[in-house]
Amino acid sequence: MTKIIAVVNQKGGVAKTTSTVHLGVAIAELGKRVLLVDLDSQGHIAEAFHVVADELEYDMSDVFEGKKRIIDIILPKMRLNLDVAPSNVRLADMELTLVNMNFREVRLKRALEPVVSRYEYIFLDCPPNLGLFTINALIAATDVLIPMATEYWSMLGVARLLQSINKVKEEGNPQLSILGIIPTRYTRTNHAREVVQRTKQEIGDHIRVFSTPVNESTRFREATGTGQTVFDLAPDIEGAQAYRTIAQEIVNI
Repeated sequence: MTKIIAVVNQKGGVAKTTSTVHLGVAIAELGKRVLLVDLDSQGHIAEAFHVVADELEYDMSDVFEGKKRIIDIILPKMRLNLDVAPSNVRLADMELTLVNMNFREVRLKRALEPVVSRYEYIFLDCPPNLGLFTINALIAATDVLIPMATEYWSMLGVARLLQSINKVKEEGNPQLSILGIIPTRYTRTNHAREVVQRTKQEIGDHIRVFSTPVNESTRFREATGTGQTVFDLAPDIEGAQAYRTIAQEIVNI
C-alpha cells in the first residue's frame, strides 16, 4: 500500500522542507517511486530542484481550485524515481478561497486518488501552521512525520501538535498513524541532548523518536541556494548520512 506521509510541524524553521526533500530523494535512490507534494506557498520544494517556483504556469493552487488534475501539474523525473507536485505564491490566495468551498477538508485526498497507485511513497510538505492545507494533508495521509528542532520551545510545540493530530484522527482519519519524530538542527550541546532525551521520555513511550538526529549544518542552506541536495553538495556530512539512515528505517517499517 502506498504510504502518504504528511510532514508536519506548526512551527517554522524546523527543517520540514529539508526533511521532505532529502528523505524523498534518499527513498527514491533505494528504488522506490516517490512523489513530493508542496503545500507551502513559499514553493521551496520546486526550488530545491532548481525550478523557479513563481515562474510555473500551473501549481497545486490549480488542483485545489479544480482547474487542473494533479497529474497535469506534476514535474516528472526531478530525480530518478522522484516526481514533484509544486506550489508557489498563488497557493497563499487559494487558502482564502478554499474556506468557502464544499468538501474543503478532503480536496487533497480526492485529488491524489488518481495517482496514488503510481507511487510507493507520497510526501506532503505542509506549511508552518495548522490551517486548511495542513488539515487536508492529515486527512489524506496514512502517516505523519514530525521534524522537531532540538530546542525547548520546539519540543513544547510538538506536544500541542500531537493533540491536534489526535483530534483529526478521531474526527476525520481514524487510520492515521504517527510514523515518528525526527530530531533536527541538532548540535552537540547539553541542551540539545536534554531535549532529545526528554522527548523520548515524555513522548517516545508510544511514538517513535528516530535515534539518528540530523545535525545542524550550513551545507543544507548552501545546497538549497544552488538547487541541490546535500547528497550532491556534501554527501559525507553527518546530516546527509542521517537522512539516508532515517530513509532506510522508514522503508523497513
